[in-house]
Amino acid sequence: MAACNACSEALVFRPDDDGDDIEQGGAVEVPDDLELPCGCHFHWQCLLDEAATIALSLKCPNCETYLPSNDAGPSATSPLSPSPEAAILAQYKNEGGFQPDLDILPAITEEAYLNSHPEARPARAFQTMCSEGDVDGIVELLAAVDGDNESVISVIQYQDPLSGMKSGLHMAIEQGQVEVTMLLLWLSSTVPSNSFPEPARRVAEASGVGRIPVGPDQDIRVLKDSTGQTAKDVARRLEGPWLGYLDGGLL
Repeated sequence: MAACNACSEALVFRPDDDGDDIEQGGAVEVPDDLELPCGCHFHWQCLLDEAATIALSLKCPNCETYLPSNDAGPSATSPLSPSPEAAILAQYKNEGGFQPDLDILPAITEEAYLNSHPEARPARAFQTMCSEGDVDGIVELLAAVDGDNESVISVIQYQDPLSGMKSGLHMAIEQGQVEVTMLLLWLSSTVPSNSFPEPARRVAEASGVGRIPVGPDQDIRVLKDSTGQTAKDVARRLEGPWLGYLDGGLL
């Protein structure tokens, strides 16, 4: 059986020794085999452990083969932001099956960025929840943020350099997450409380998260992505369910 080129262990994932599978008659092994274009094999986590080196060199950490499937290298603006045309196509076998031609460069780039900016991990988790409509997760994450209101605001208003400087509000609107959008406006905008639709106000109040006093310059609605668009601009482009909120002045 092939072994990981980083740790020399078999290319499988085993549950912890105290897992239920062991108690019921022995550990269950599932594949965890990531094959790079050069033919080197890694566990997924072992490759992520080398993310910073790979993101800068775009080479295999084992054999130093150049990995992208084209000639596009890192962008001129940031060594950790590869050009949009770059891709590293790997073959991955895991418990979910076989994933051919999986572009792993976005995951490598993200992990390299987070290794350099560990303070951004909660904020990026927050943005994922905004995209997925996970209101409960958002509430729990914000409750766990250490510090004062400014610390909470910094998470709510985080703009992701790996996603075109979008805020959580941009992402929620793009994905049609109305409840999350109303919660973000409740938490971090100057919209008067009595201007929120009754269902939106009930959701916000039921979350147990109170409104955070913000000034006009801290209003989440003024944030612009890398193209200069505010969340309102995104809503206006998408129309659909957002027209009523635009007409009502919430966005």
